[in-house]
Amino acid sequence: MQFAVRPMSHSSLTANAPTRAAAGVGDDGQLRHFNQIDLSRRWSISPRTLERWRWLGQGPQYLKIDGRVVYRLADIEAYEAAQLHESTSHPLRAE
Repeated sequence: MQFAVRPMSHSSLTANAPTRAAAGVGDDGQLRHFNQIDLSRRWSISPRTLERWRWLGQGPQYLKIDGRVVYRLADIEAYEAAQLHESTSHPLRAE
C-alpha cells in the first residue's frame, strides 16, 4: 500500500497551531500556564504525582477548563515559595 504525500501550504500548517495566547504564553515569551506534563518536567516528578496531589487536595492551586487542568505560573511560584526551608526542621516563614 502506498500513500500519496501532498505538500502542505504554510497556511494549513499554522491554521491548527495554537496561538501564543491560547498556549499560555505571555507577550514577554514566558509560559503563563502549565499543563500537568509541563509542571512535572519543571519539578522532575511524575505526572501521576500531580494527579494524586489534586485528588488529595495538596500541591499548587489549579484551574480546570473544559476538563483540562492547567496551573498558573503565579500559583506555581507561590507554592514553590511556601515550600522553602532553611533546614529540614525549620521552614522559612513568609514575612
